[in-house]
Amino acid sequence: MSEEAPAAAAAEPDPKLENTLILELKDGAVTIELLPELAPQHVERIKTLARAGFYDNTPFHRVIEGFMAQGGDPTGTGTGGAREQGYADLPAEFSPPNRARFVRGTCGMARTMNPHSANSQFFIMFASAPSLDGQYTIWGRVVAGMEIVDKIKRGTGNNGIVQGPDRLVKARVAADAPAAA
Repeated sequence: MSEEAPAAAAAEPDPKLENTLILELKDGAVTIELLPELAPQHVERIKTLARAGFYDNTPFHRVIEGFMAQGGDPTGTGTGGAREQGYADLPAEFSPPNRARFVRGTCGMARTMNPHSANSQFFIMFASAPSLDGQYTIWGRVVAGMEIVDKIKRGTGNNGIVQGPDRLVKARVAADAPAAA
């Protein structure tokens, strides 16, 4: 009987791994802790798209020094997303600043002027930006590999558009990773 217990436990997904996203970038891996308690619908969308391979080989099309790196648009134009594959825009899940803030390593969802227009595009903060607090959905935070994020190629001009952008090689949910041998 005692030998069956570990097998049964292994069948249950580890909630910590289920809420960990690994981004493989050209310079290494970035580990993001997903925050379903702040943004359950956005976390679910990120996991669904990562599992579908949607983010693989997408560019970091808008990268502003001292601010953030934005990706999640397969077209690289800043206007594309997963709506072309049938994913509706998400309702805002803004966190009050006393619960979560946009600081270095925070992961948020990009949107248009419409607060309920987040779809697949996301950004990772290089530095604090209090002006975003309570205005954009926070869905995760970098817990390892921020030095890899810092190496993402920067854009130019006020909008930070990147010529020949770095790409997100692969996004995966940690629970889906093959077990280490």
